[in-house]
Amino acid sequence: MSSKQLEQFLTENLEDLKGKGLYNVIDPLQSANGPMITINGKSLINLSSNNYLGLATDSRLKKAAAEAVERYGVGAGAVRTINGTLDIHLELEEKLAKFKQTEAAIAYQSGFNCNMAAISAVMDKNDAILSDELNHASIIDGCRLSRAKIIRFNHSDMKDLRAKAKEAKESGQYNKIMVITDGVFSMDGDIAKLPEIVEIAEEFDLITYVDDAHGSGVLGKGAGTVKHFGLSDRIDFQIGTLSKAIGVVGGYVAGKRDLIDWLKVRSRPFLFSTALTPADVAASIKAIELLTASSELNERLWDNADYLKEGLQKLGFDIGNSETPITPCIIGDEVKTQEFSKRLNEKGVYAKSIVFPTVPKGTGRVRNMPSAAHTKAMLDEALAIYETVGKEMGVIQ
Repeated sequence: MSSKQLEQFLTENLEDLKGKGLYNVIDPLQSANGPMITINGKSLINLSSNNYLGLATDSRLKKAAAEAVERYGVGAGAVRTINGTLDIHLELEEKLAKFKQTEAAIAYQSGFNCNMAAISAVMDKNDAILSDELNHASIIDGCRLSRAKIIRFNHSDMKDLRAKAKEAKESGQYNKIMVITDGVFSMDGDIAKLPEIVEIAEEFDLITYVDDAHGSGVLGKGAGTVKHFGLSDRIDFQIGTLSKAIGVVGGYVAGKRDLIDWLKVRSRPFLFSTALTPADVAASIKAIELLTASSELNERLWDNADYLKEGLQKLGFDIGNSETPITPCIIGDEVKTQEFSKRLNEKGVYAKSIVFPTVPKGTGRVRNMPSAAHTKAMLDEALAIYETVGKEMGVIQ
């Protein structure tokens, strides 16, 4: 017999979420996650995937994954420190380090795991972390796990960061102080002010940590936000994911060799979770090779992103201050935002609504993620549907 306390808690809170338009319905796909997807037997233009470069369905990656399964099997069979490290894990890490222009890299099972692993392996209760208020949930959880003092600074506000860094440093109560930021902020598409962050960090001897989940493969000709600003030798931690632009799954930390050696002996997800599967590793290697050899996919992504942004702005939609392919259409009210997304879906566009607590209350938006795999015909059709729904709901004139 289940607990009555639990039943009451779940019933009340689920109903509350549904009433406020905050309950998220998951739509299972009946197809690959490409530029077009099938949901409930209906074909839709897909504007909700993180598959920026279209690599999740690339035939070259599929071939590499299949060959790895034949050679190594479907699983690594153990944690990395026992006998789950395959030679291709090392090959992937070498290629990642070269790609990110660092001495070394370490691969994890997800980008979320990277932040849980890396922050708590270096920071502890005697330290402080200066964290941008709009940092990703995995950064927030990684900071909490470290037990360090978390000092939030206003989003991309360098005056506030400098004041808080100065105060933390001059207090003398912390052994180490870290400044941590997303490279690209996933809900608004804006880019961190890394050159200014680095200047402040060097002035106050702060450890620098950049989570570049949405920047890798997108900025810096694919190498990421740190490369975009030419700061590869001045950032201590570069965090990346293998599950967005790379098209597979997993994550990595890139930095100095001593840092990576430390993470291999002290980061818990590396020590206590089975290694990335052979197929994922092989496909990721192939993706890195493709991005290193050519910027074609990156250029196609930006061409499509600019095209969609321009089209939405011409129609009169508020796309915020996005500087990257992430293109929010800010609606505001949570219930209206979900209704807008639902109507897009009915007419043939899959663009998921993003509401509180993922974004602040009253800033609900439909987030669009164009990719290198979209055609202009797909984007034109999506824009036509946006115009129809926008006018029907009074979002645009």
